[in-house]
Amino acid sequence: MRMMFVGDSMTIGGAGEHTWRYRMWQHLSAAPGGPYEFVGPRTALHDCVAGGPVSHDYADPAFPVAARRHLAGWGEGWLHMAPLIREAVATHRAGLLLVSLGLIDLGFYTDADQTAANVRRFVAEAREANPRIRIVALPVVPNVRAHTDPPFAAECERFNERLEKAIVNLDAPHSPLLLASRPADWSIHHDTYDGTHPSPSGEHKLAAAFANALHQAWGLGAPYRPGS
Repeated sequence: MRMMFVGDSMTIGGAGEHTWRYRMWQHLSAAPGGPYEFVGPRTALHDCVAGGPVSHDYADPAFPVAARRHLAGWGEGWLHMAPLIREAVATHRAGLLLVSLGLIDLGFYTDADQTAANVRRFVAEAREANPRIRIVALPVVPNVRAHTDPPFAAECERFNERLEKAIVNLDAPHSPLLLASRPADWSIHHDTYDGTHPSPSGEHKLAAAFANALHQAWGLGAPYRPGS
């Protein structure tokens, strides 16, 4: 199974972090089935000092270079990934996309309706490259801004409703789409280090959301254990 992580700053991670991609690699490395291979055009972390994705300073240097591959970027959302996904899927022969996007769109670029339109474009482009692609998408996990900006919080909820409807409407037997469950006990004080980006506990919770969705819906892997 060739999987591609598609995401924003919460997925690419910053220099010195483990990332939830690493937690997912740890989990699937010990899970039944497989082999599970991570693919994508990028491998780096974002370096905030340098101002770009140039760091390879993962918290665990034993994280294999091949398993670091992804399509994630700091400040990138559905708006940015929709034009890139067809080539990425085709070039790297991805069969499954694990997608965590939307917060950056709503925060800076598009409203809920426009973002949902980019979701539909993203799915169409991915299917052009692989008509049998599977996609698991995570709803937006509100950040600290949602606690202080009620209109932004409402827009996040509006988008999540539209994302759920889009997943249902676009789901197809030959190319199934799945909505992962947002971590119910997510805490910006415990699960992030700055109100947005995941701390180690947050990394585990994001990995668990995808791992449990894969196992429950399609029997891939195993239920997630925080220590895995």
